[in-house]
Amino acid sequence: MKEENITHLCSIAKGDDACMITPNRTEWEIRCAFNAFCKRVLKHSAIDIYNQRRLQQSKEMSFSDLTPYEEKQLHSLDDYTVTDAHGFQYANKRITSELLTEAMGTLSQEKRHLILLYYFLRLSDQEISQKLNVPRSTIQYRRSSALERLKYFLEEHADEWDK
Repeated sequence: MKEENITHLCSIAKGDDACMITPNRTEWEIRCAFNAFCKRVLKHSAIDIYNQRRLQQSKEMSFSDLTPYEEKQLHSLDDYTVTDAHGFQYANKRITSELLTEAMGTLSQEKRHLILLYYFLRLSDQEISQKLNVPRSTIQYRRSSALERLKYFLEEHADEWDK
């Protein structure tokens, strides 16, 4: 059988009548070559990753090694103080935080609590009713009446906006 392969290879070879006989690689030799290739690729990939990490670590600095000046450059503080003491304008009325506080003070404790739960904690009427053990329709009615009371108070007490 080997002689047939050699003869076949000789008939395929081009050029002079001289036939170059190349040995057939067995399946085992091919597996070993591929295995060696894979190991080289993995080894060099690991080396590349190691070098990248070493380069990154050389550029990094521990927070404890920073000077106070460098630490201050790492963060910023936002100042959200109210600079406009006049409030805002709505429907030609001046609304201030003091006026809103006073308006909320005119509500009963129960209605004030309802407004805070609904608008600031963003609870639905259903969630509030479950929390307070009161029917949902009662919550909706009390919230609506509280808003009407706030609207009436703000309309009566807000100063006309200077034009």
